[in-house]
Amino acid sequence: MTNAFCHPLNQLIQGLKTFPGIGDRSALRHAMHLLTHNRSGGQMLAKAIETALTSITSCQNCNNYTDKPICDICLDPKREPIICVVQNPVDVICIEASGSFKGRYFVLMGQLSPLDGISPEDLKIPKLIDLVKNQSIKEVILATNSTVEGEATAFYISNQLQSISCQCSRLALGIPIGGELEYLDGNTLAHALHARKPILEQMET
Repeated sequence: MTNAFCHPLNQLIQGLKTFPGIGDRSALRHAMHLLTHNRSGGQMLAKAIETALTSITSCQNCNNYTDKPICDICLDPKREPIICVVQNPVDVICIEASGSFKGRYFVLMGQLSPLDGISPEDLKIPKLIDLVKNQSIKEVILATNSTVEGEATAFYISNQLQSISCQCSRLALGIPIGGELEYLDGNTLAHALHARKPILEQMET
């Protein structure tokens, strides 16, 4: 399909296809939109991508994306001595958007998967354990995904923290706000039943 286009246009189409969910037709449509209707927007996007790829790195403390050696969250003295362990930087954005967590984070950049050759060292779990030991962390919240790999990762980390005087908790799983029982799957209901709390305790939280 791209043989009918000049080399720069072919390159633009191929570049757009690197985004997830973008195939030949979508890439062609986006390329034509930039060239026909929004060249200034395309130039702004190109500059933003170049700046991000050259300046954004991982925080030396928590692994979250930042343009500084240590991210702003880790440097914030008002943050509570609690670490929320997540799998990816996007999880940090989601939790911060909720406005309900005032601690710090540790980003694993993945999950344990022996079949894929991903070990605790690949996820810098030993670094996490050292942080908990050396920074007097009061609690570690394990907010990994509710998948087989995510549960295995949380279980491994909790085992590693057993010898440290630090509370270890798992992000609650269960019925979402506004959810109806008839539309929930069995695993979600099982988690909700297992994590149930007295009504008065729920009202207090």
